[in-house]
Amino acid sequence: MATKKEKPVEIVQRIRIKLRAYDNKIIDKSAKQIVDTIERNGGQVNGPVPLPTQIHKYTVNRSAFIDKNSREQFEMRVHKRLIDIGNPNSKIIDSLMNLNLPAGVDIEIKM
Repeated sequence: MATKKEKPVEIVQRIRIKLRAYDNKIIDKSAKQIVDTIERNGGQVNGPVPLPTQIHKYTVNRSAFIDKNSREQFEMRVHKRLIDIGNPNSKIIDSLMNLNLPAGVDIEIKM
């Protein structure tokens, strides 16, 4: 019976960065800034990958008492981007910690 040769399992370390913002221009600018910083320090980057935009819609009455037929609709859009860093080194992590990003961008980093 033939035996399969098992390939050695390589543990690849990666960092996953999730960006969230209400404005798509700000999030694209921030993602480009992060990717440029990683590439400048010799890192391997996958992304930015645009994730589906969440749309929250709210409907409210225009008047407080009467006129149920008169309503107003508001929506809030949450844009998301995903960036993967393969085989990060300490230089990349230090440069990401010192990076100044615009206000309104939420960053979530997972190892």
